[in-house]
Amino acid sequence: MKKIVFILTLASLISCQNKEVKYEEINIVSKTPLMIEASDYFKPISMVSSDNIPDNFQELNNPVNITSVKFENRLNEKELLGQKLYYDKRLSKNGTISCNSCHNLDTYGVDNSSFSLGDTKEFGGRNSPSSIYAALHFKQFWDGRAKDVEEQAGMPILNPVEHGIPSQEFLVNRLRRIEEYQQFFKKVFPNDNQPITYSNLTNAIGAFERKLMPESRFDRWLDGDDDALDTNEKAGLQSFINNGCIACHSGVAIGGQMMQKFGVYGNYWEHTKSKKIDNGLHDITKNESDKFVFKAPSLRNIEKTYPYFHDGSVKDLSEAVKIMGKLQSNKDLSDTEVKNIVAFLKTLTAEVDPKFKKADL
Repeated sequence: MKKIVFILTLASLISCQNKEVKYEEINIVSKTPLMIEASDYFKPISMVSSDNIPDNFQELNNPVNITSVKFENRLNEKELLGQKLYYDKRLSKNGTISCNSCHNLDTYGVDNSSFSLGDTKEFGGRNSPSSIYAALHFKQFWDGRAKDVEEQAGMPILNPVEHGIPSQEFLVNRLRRIEEYQQFFKKVFPNDNQPITYSNLTNAIGAFERKLMPESRFDRWLDGDDDALDTNEKAGLQSFINNGCIACHSGVAIGGQMMQKFGVYGNYWEHTKSKKIDNGLHDITKNESDKFVFKAPSLRNIEKTYPYFHDGSVKDLSEAVKIMGKLQSNKDLSDTEVKNIVAFLKTLTAEVDPKFKKADL
């Protein structure tokens, strides 16, 4: 909802000899009550700044102009290198998988499998989360063991079940024998005596992943376009707020900002029918209080990133919403509430710019 107002502006300094006054047309957004309420919990992609995203988003050695994430669709040299590495299967021991294999940008940064198949043809132990918007999260992985997307990028490569690379040196030596990478790394890291390092590799992949910030309909609505959401979607947003979902799913990423117990009001596996009980963060800390604690995921693109939860145990979004209502808020959501919340969640769907999805680099 917008209205036009006319504001008098001084086009030149006022002097005794000359005064020039002209009208300037300015669009001002008139926000609805729901928009005002929602702005307390959510921020659109256009508002991404150092004030509302994690500090590690703007690392000193990996700068990115975060104020232009929404508008800048070109990739700089470092991001292009990261894109090439993201799609390169030579980053796995047997050359069978790339980052894109489990975090497929054609399918919203996931592979839609409960568990992903690695280079050894074994399955990983947790569901692969989306790489889209990942840089907005305060930590990476379900158990938060990586501080940012750069650190995260290096871990699956060395995981024996995932990429299967035996050591950093193994991969670095492999890439140093490739003339194309010799030239590419030198261009991106011209001040390094030896540009092809494991740190520079993960740095470049992270730079590319930080560009994966597409705009959704909900972003347009938050920016003031009230017609971007229909009546049912707005009702779903109101239910989402009223039922306490915003406790874990808010901010720019609509989640990804805290560790939380899965099953505050019950055992999660009794509702998800999980085949295995995963202790979550407890596996790292060994603290009893960390049992069944996982990172609260971002809900952006949730419509497309099934199956859900850390073990991919639930495929239907409506069922996942019901389970979350019961386990996390102790509420039995009505069919109408579930239907409307799902309608709202679908407004979070956003396509990555096609030029970021080119595999033939």
